[in-house]
Amino acid sequence: EVQLVESGGGLVQTGGSLRLSCATSGFTFDEYAIAWFRQAPGKEREGVSCISSAGGSSYYTDSMKGRVTISSDNAKNTVYLQMNDLKPEDTAVYYCTARQDQCPPPQAVAVVGYHGMDYWGAGTLVTVSS
Repeated sequence: EVQLVESGGGLVQTGGSLRLSCATSGFTFDEYAIAWFRQAPGKEREGVSCISSAGGSSYYTDSMKGRVTISSDNAKNTVYLQMNDLKPEDTAVYYCTARQDQCPPPQAVAVVGYHGMDYWGAGTLVTVSS
């Protein structure tokens, strides 16, 4: 059974940092791409970043570029999302997702309602106070 378990969310002040973790199980880690998506209240879901052994990493959200870093620990089957200089508009539920092979291209992820990821975690809430 595939499992994606997010952790690391919480309440942080503007300018603060958080590191989200996604612990995975039930599949061969280095054969999958792991991506983070987020959904803010009243807004569409959007891709944040993705990493895979096959294709490196991708960053999807212009508003977070330069402030977010994705990494993985293959020995722990875990992906991390380091977020710095957080802003109130980063407040959202952050989801860990997975699909086989490479990360989806940015132009695909940008389509509203993109559904190309095969597995989703339950999400972790990030709240940035002003």
